[in-house]
Amino acid sequence: MNHSSPSSHTRGIGSRFARPLLPIVMLLMLAVLLGACSSATPGSSGNSSSSGNPSGNNQPVELTISAAASLTDSLKEIQALYAKKFPNVTLTFNFGASGTLQKQIEQGAPADLFLSAGSKQMKALVDEKLIAADRTVNLLTNELVLIVPKDSTTAPTSITDLKGDNIKRLAIGTPESVPAGMYAKQALEKSGEWDTLQPKLVQTKDVKQVLSYVETGNADAGFVYKTDALESQGVKIAFTASEDSHDPIVYPIGVLSSTTHREDAALFYAYLQTQEALDVFAKYGFNKAATGS
Repeated sequence: MNHSSPSSHTRGIGSRFARPLLPIVMLLMLAVLLGACSSATPGSSGNSSSSGNPSGNNQPVELTISAAASLTDSLKEIQALYAKKFPNVTLTFNFGASGTLQKQIEQGAPADLFLSAGSKQMKALVDEKLIAADRTVNLLTNELVLIVPKDSTTAPTSITDLKGDNIKRLAIGTPESVPAGMYAKQALEKSGEWDTLQPKLVQTKDVKQVLSYVETGNADAGFVYKTDALESQGVKIAFTASEDSHDPIVYPIGVLSSTTHREDAALFYAYLQTQEALDVFAKYGFNKAATGS
């Protein structure tokens, strides 16, 4: 009597089940592959912009940006451009004097990014570990100019001319908190006229207020950035302060260490350095900084 050996019996079982199991195994493998594709990370796919959120999900994100007042118009235009790319990301701006914004951040005011009109304020926050040094860069440069009302017929051509009787009120930003005011003070000190002009000085909360004072006739002249002067229809530039009369005017940007939207903040930080954003800044008279911080 011929009996099959156990090994041959096992092989028979294997051969009977091998064929029907093969398609099932292949289907399982396909399901795993499809699952892996559908759960790919945002960074591995190009869908971050189509989802409306840099993080790759559809949850709304609000970024709070503390920014120098002189950046108001350019950043509002950039805000509109960014909304088209990432409709789920809301950019909320807190505009003001850089020194005031610095103090607010030091006191715990919520912010994801800081755009300063002076390196002094950014350095203070970096030193206090409120902004990481590797998350800052000098983005833009500007110029300091003296403005007078558009219809002025006796515009000064130098700082010395500011001593004339036709200039009764000279507006500058408060030097301790407004970078434009600090640069103006430096220029006046360099010329030796800071003390002489003290009785005429009107100090303001930010550079936009200087512009407003001259536009409305509450000041006969004022020191502002070139970008502020170019956007106004009510003033004209009398002269530009020489570059060697004050510290370099740079606009550094930085991501706050306390941000709860690290990836989204980093992406907007990167976007501000793109050619598209720089073209907007150039439209308003800013220049790209030559080097980072």
